[in-house]
Amino acid sequence: MTNLRISLVQGATVWHDPAANREYYGGLLAPLHDTTDLVLLPETFTSGFSNEALDTAETMEGQTLAWMRTQAAKLGAAIAGSVHIRDGDGVYNRLLFVTPDGGVSHYDKRHLFRYAHEHERYAAGRDRLVVEWKGWRICPLVCYDLRFPVFSRNRYDVERPEALDYDLALYVANWPAARDHAWKTLLRARAIENLCYVAGLNRVGEDGNGIRYNGDSAVIDFLGHPVTECADMEVVTTSTLLGSELARHRQKFPAMLDGDRFELG
Repeated sequence: MTNLRISLVQGATVWHDPAANREYYGGLLAPLHDTTDLVLLPETFTSGFSNEALDTAETMEGQTLAWMRTQAAKLGAAIAGSVHIRDGDGVYNRLLFVTPDGGVSHYDKRHLFRYAHEHERYAAGRDRLVVEWKGWRICPLVCYDLRFPVFSRNRYDVERPEALDYDLALYVANWPAARDHAWKTLLRARAIENLCYVAGLNRVGEDGNGIRYNGDSAVIDFLGHPVTECADMEVVTTSTLLGSELARHRQKFPAMLDGDRFELG
């Protein structure tokens, strides 16, 4: 495996204003041209985490996906972040993974946040996604998914022969400051149990409901150690994930060979 450069764009999303957010995050992205391989934006980065964003939900032909394609091409890097997308009769919290050639993969958030009544307004996804990028297998997930380890379990000899399903898990989030200890703890747990790197990207600031976010975005290695940790501020940071070190750890400590076999339902 080669190394992978990953950039965390920890910003203060503007409440219910997609155009303003595209301009804001576009400014944060601009300096990353030719310096990174993968860029993470927060969950629902065009609106904030809101149950009242149904009316501004876009389609896959909307302005935000077109904007992400333009940004990915400019940067020469893949971009991932979630947006409220209307598809058929439902609106999904949809993570878009966009590559510089205009390719798009998507994952619809499976675990909707019942505590905030997300499940009453939005449609739930079903299937997990694993994408291949720059020689890495990447599993992108969204916020509340972090609390459900079975769905994210990195299985051995299932999706690829004699290998784990993926090498890097992504979590894009609007994770409130009130539960920041859980965020930081679970990111480490997912990395350790799945023998992989984990990148968690959270927002900062206060949203239109008065909920505060501390950021605490981080890249965690396969031992649970932080590669990068972000403080409570707007920040853009780039880390390098070491493919050879990940492969060496899996060879030295092959816990995946003792994992339970099961199918994701």
